[in-house]
Amino acid sequence: MTDIILKAEKLKRVFTSGKSSFAAVDQVSFELKKGECLGIVGESGSGKSTVARLITGLLPCSEGEILFVVPEKTNGLHREDGSCINITQAGKRELRKVYRHMQMIFQTPTESFDPRRTLGDGIGESLRNMGIKGLELKKRVDNLLEICGLSSEFALRYPHQVSGGQCQRAAIARALAAEPQLLICDEATSALDVTVQKQIMELLMKLKQEQNLSVIFICHDLALVQMFCDRVLVMNQGRIVETGTPDQIIDSPREEYTRMLVDAVLDI
Repeated sequence: MTDIILKAEKLKRVFTSGKSSFAAVDQVSFELKKGECLGIVGESGSGKSTVARLITGLLPCSEGEILFVVPEKTNGLHREDGSCINITQAGKRELRKVYRHMQMIFQTPTESFDPRRTLGDGIGESLRNMGIKGLELKKRVDNLLEICGLSSEFALRYPHQVSGGQCQRAAIARALAAEPQLLICDEATSALDVTVQKQIMELLMKLKQEQNLSVIFICHDLALVQMFCDRVLVMNQGRIVETGTPDQIIDSPREEYTRMLVDAVLDI
C-alpha cells in the first residue's frame, strides 16, 4: 500500500428497525495517505459519522473491508512499512494493535471522559496500558497537557470543572498519549463557540505538522475543511457523491448537492 495507511473498500452498513432497513453507508471507498488530512462533509444523516465508527470498529460493517497499516517495531524503532490489518475481520488482539495507532476525538469532550475520574487519569490510561507508572506517568501526562496548551494542574480536575475548549484539549492530549499515526476527528469543534473553535483548529494543525499525523476530519463546516484538509469527500444518503481538493469542492462543485452545501454553509 506504499504511503497509503488506510484503505476502505465498498463499505456498507445497514440498520434494521422492525421490518424496515436502510443503508446508512453504501458502497463507500477511499484511501488515506500518511500525513494527509481527509475531510468528510455532508448534512446530518449523510453517513459521515457512521463511516468513522466503521473505521474504528465501534460498528461492524455489513459489507466491505477496511485495511489499516500498523507500523512494526524493529530494534525499538517504528518501520515505515508495517503489517496490514483488515479491521473488519480482526480479532481482539489485532484490534488492540490498531487502537495503539488510531485514536478518535469526539464531538462532546465531557461525554468522552469518565466523570468519576480526573482528566489526568483519563489521559494516562493508554500510558498505564503500556506499563508506564509513577513519576514517569505523571511527567508524560503533564507534557501532553502542555503540548495541548494546558498547565499540569488540569490533570487534577474533573471534566465538569473545565470549559468545553479545555476539555477538548485534554481529549486531544489523551489521544496523543498512544502516539497514534491516525486521528479521527468526528465533529470535534462543532460543540464549541467560534473563538474556541479557531484555537482548537490551530492546535490540530500544529500537531498534524509537527507529528506528521494522518487525519480524518468529519465536519459540516466547509470553511474549516478548506482551512485544514488536503482532500474532501462529500457524502449524501450514505454515498460519496463528489471528491476533490477543498478549493475544487468549494469553488467549482460539480454536483448539485455539493453546490447546495456550499450555498448553505458559506452563504454564497
